[in-house]
This record gives sequence, C-alpha cells and structure tokens, in this order.
Amino acid sequence: MRRTPLYPAHQALGARLIEFGGWEMPVQYTSIADEHLAVRNAAGVFDISHMGEVLIDGAEAARFLNHVLCNDIGRLVPGQGQYTLLCNERGGVVDDLYAYRLGDQEYLLIVNASRATTDFEWLQRQLADFAGARNVRLRDVSPDFGAIAIQGPKVAGFIDACFKGPSTSGTPVNSASELTKNECSQFNFGGTQVWLSRTGYTGEDGFEVVARSDVIEAIWNKVLEQGKPHGLKPAGLGARDTLRTEMCYPLYGHELDENTSPLEAGVGFFVALGKDNFIGKAALAAQKERGLAKKLAAFKMTGKAAPPRPDYAIWTGADPATLIGKVVSGTQSPSLSIGIGMGYVPPEFAKPGTPLQVEVRGKKFAAVVVAKPLYRKPG
Repeated sequence: MRRTPLYPAHQALGARLIEFGGWEMPVQYTSIADEHLAVRNAAGVFDISHMGEVLIDGAEAARFLNHVLCNDIGRLVPGQGQYTLLCNERGGVVDDLYAYRLGDQEYLLIVNASRATTDFEWLQRQLADFAGARNVRLRDVSPDFGAIAIQGPKVAGFIDACFKGPSTSGTPVNSASELTKNECSQFNFGGTQVWLSRTGYTGEDGFEVVARSDVIEAIWNKVLEQGKPHGLKPAGLGARDTLRTEMCYPLYGHELDENTSPLEAGVGFFVALGKDNFIGKAALAAQKERGLAKKLAAFKMTGKAAPPRPDYAIWTGADPATLIGKVVSGTQSPSLSIGIGMGYVPPEFAKPGTPLQVEVRGKKFAAVVVAKPLYRKPG
C-alpha cells in the first residue's frame, strides 16, 4: 500500500490505519463519532494527500477542459474553483472532482484517490484527439504534493494564525479568512507557496490546503497547534464518510460510477447542458428529455434497527413488499442518532415521505425517503 507524507504523523497520534483505494490511511484516532461531532461543533483536520492532483495549462487549456468536463469552466476567474465531473460518451461518470483556475491559463484538478491513475490516462487519451493539443500541457503532479482539509465552524477563527496574508496570487485577499466559498489563493508558509481554498466535503465551513509533500507535515502540525484551543481534533476516513453521508455528497464507487449519470445521482446542477459540445452531452440531454430510469434517494430509518450498509436491499413499504433497489451508502448518523443512507430506486419511490423497507441481516425494517441533505444545521 502507498503512504502519504503524513503517515509518520498518523502513527505518532495513534491512528488506526486501514487500506483505502490502495493507500494506508487513518480511519480514526479516537472514535468516528467523536471526530464527526468535533467537525460539526468545532473543527477537525483530515489528511487528503491520497487524492490526485493534475495541472493543466496552455492557451487551449480552458477549451480542452470545457470539452472533457460537465460544468462550465468558463465561469471561473483566476482564484475560483467549482465542483464538476468527467463523463463518458454514455453520460456515465468517470470521476467527480474539483477544478480550480489558478491563473489566466493554468488549472488544477483535484481527483479521487481511487480514480487518479484512471483519470489521468483518460485525460491523456482525450487530449490526443483534441484539435488544440499542442497548446495544452497536462501533468500528473500527485507525487509532488500533499493536502489537508480543515473543517468546522470554528476554523475561520484560527486559519489566519496558520497562513499569514496577504495572498500572493489567486483571489486577492489580505488574510485567509477573507476567502469566500470556492475561492482559492496562494499564501506564503515558511518560505514556501501553498494553495488554500475555502472548500470541503463535510457540509461545514472550512479550507483545503495543497502544498509540496516536503512541507505538508509542518502545515499539519501548525494547524493542530493553532486549532487545539478551538477544539480541533485530527479526523479520519470514518468521520469523513459519516459527515459526507449526512450531507448526501456522492462518493465515487458508491453513488457514482461509469454506468450512472450525474442526473441520476442528483448532481445535474453541475452539468452545463447549455454550453458547447462536451463528452457525454448528447447522452445526458437525451436522458433529461426522456426521464430517468433510476434516482438517488436519501432515507432515514424510522424504528429501532441496525444501521443500513452498502448493498443492503431496498423494498417498498407495502405488504407484500417488492424489491426496488439497494443501498449505496449507509451508516449510523452521529448528528441525528439514527440510521441513514442513500440508494437508487425508481423515480416514483424517490419522493420525500415515501415509505420504504431496508433489509438488514435478513429482516426488513421501516424507513422513509427524506429531502436532501439528511442533516441540516440547527437554526
């Protein structure tokens, strides 16, 4: 298994390590619930160095990206990012990712760890057939960089102590806390330039940092030091999964795959069907016109039951019940103290208020479809 530059730091903190997408990563340090609630109520820091980084620049970089990505890269000015997807010609998802415009002709893609190699090879193939290929440079810089995510409502209170302003490129700000959602800037950290964005995968306010592999541990330690008085805790993959499930954020290999479209997954908002032709556009437009065969529904258990897990069967609430789908993500929600999940069902069963049953260890337990997200902040 591969290890991130923060592996020694995880060992020193007593993390429990597991295999994830070919990487040895911390699943938890204390407990999933403890780390989850720290992020919801205060702050948590995650190692996301296993994710892939791809740099794309050149005079035709924007046109190439608009050809391969579903969202409209033309909406970005330098110092902005957006959630977007790579789709195949059938409209299935190759990967979901974040795209940042770093400069006039320079872009950074942050892709899923399990898809990093697949994505880069896919992009190389598309570039080989692209008319303006000679004016596009594509580089996999993943081995050169590490990354962390600092998430939670109290992060803005100490982020400026970790990264001194003003920014040196990207969105011009005097301090990191001035960044707004989806903005990114470069800051000086101990003589090294690092990228900081106001983004995350938890549903909380927060920042993500991309820096050279040889300085990411110093950044991690600085964040732990400055965040500790604010309640910050290191958090692992377990809490990252429960947090994103509460928010109904998709995870590749669960909600998304090459046979599932963004429209079916409920992220059609990030598909710019109005822009010029892009890979998968025709299939997605046709699917929108004829209607969906399946739809991602969020649900919560309504009675006492073990939490739902991926691949558990979903049945109608009627008696006799009919098998209509399966769970793709499921867990016990630390915020709500109930079992929650998401699964694909026929569209008529995806409406909030629809009764369902989830098969847990051979028995059916009552559930109900609810509006997304499953968790909403009080007040």
